[in-house]
Amino acid sequence: MTRAAQTAPAHPVRPPARPSGRSVWAPPVMALGAVSLLAGLWAGLLRLGLRVPAGHTDLAELHGVLMPLGFLGTLIAVERAVALRQGWAWLAPAACGTGSLWLIAGLPASTGQLLIAVAGFGLLAVFAELHRIQPSLHNAVQAAGAACWCVAGMLWPAGRDLGVLVPWLAGFLVLTIAGERLELSRLVALTARGRALFTGTVAVLLAGLGGSVAAPAIGVRVAGAGLLLLACWLAAYDIVRRTIRMRGVTRYMAVALATGYVWLAVAGLLWSVFGRQTDGHAYDAMLHAVFLGFVFSMVFAHAQVIVPAVLRVRLPYHPVAYLPLGLLHASLVLRLVGGDAMGGTAAWQAGGVANEVAVLLFLALTAGTAIRARRGKNDPVGVS
Repeated sequence: MTRAAQTAPAHPVRPPARPSGRSVWAPPVMALGAVSLLAGLWAGLLRLGLRVPAGHTDLAELHGVLMPLGFLGTLIAVERAVALRQGWAWLAPAACGTGSLWLIAGLPASTGQLLIAVAGFGLLAVFAELHRIQPSLHNAVQAAGAACWCVAGMLWPAGRDLGVLVPWLAGFLVLTIAGERLELSRLVALTARGRALFTGTVAVLLAGLGGSVAAPAIGVRVAGAGLLLLACWLAAYDIVRRTIRMRGVTRYMAVALATGYVWLAVAGLLWSVFGRQTDGHAYDAMLHAVFLGFVFSMVFAHAQVIVPAVLRVRLPYHPVAYLPLGLLHASLVLRLVGGDAMGGTAAWQAGGVANEVAVLLFLALTAGTAIRARRGKNDPVGVS
């Protein structure tokens, strides 16, 4: 593999944060996100109907918040804090991680909900500052994603059920990722037409999200159309069309991205067809196509660049990285087709458990690689 192929990323590479006291916050705050992930996965087992210890009675209900906000929200806020390099930016990930831990411990929910809501506004302020420093469409789109977090953070304490929050949680993650991909599109000289199509697609998604509160049946369908249009835009304009022809880590990242775009299209179709759902097989498929199929594919792909930038550790590439990626997608097909579409409870549970195994395997390989790289060993066993 050539050096150029090894270093051509499928994600914009940001320089590591300057050595300073502020960077010491990254490991402990990310640890809070990891606790949220583990608790969220455990809650997922409860929602699958498996006989595991339940902890406090609300843990299963927290699954839909711990995964997108407690885990991913904390990590996204950490990345932005590192990029901004201003001490106050760490308030957002710290508040989110602390609020999630508060809820996991079974303490009064109102305090945990407030902390998580404040974290959303903190992340919005970070993006506003980044946009002030570097005015750009991609920063504006990611700020719109943070605004979606803020809306969800206000609706949740108001007593709205998870079905109302879900579109906004999806909007937060999808728009954050879309802004990242738009930023990278500068490397392929994105045309004015491409930018206009992207802006229109985001407008459709935001219109659907706004309508999902007052007219959920229509709003969710419009948001689904926005997801489908965004998947089409990414397929047509994203740099992954070029990097997937390369080798090594570059191809791995491109494969993870491309499969994620397929799941985003599937989610868009499901949202457009079924509209708002609050339970049942359609609801399960609608949620996990976007949150597992799309979002976690992006996590698997982007971690190769983000983890070194945030923690300043080297992650050598090894083809074993395809193992958790392949397991994630195969198990999701089993869950959605064998479980949700065909009504097979065993397939649904097996697919759900395998989904979690894929995530845990990915984390184990990533942690193993980071530890070995930090110790100076040259025998990589895993990769993110």
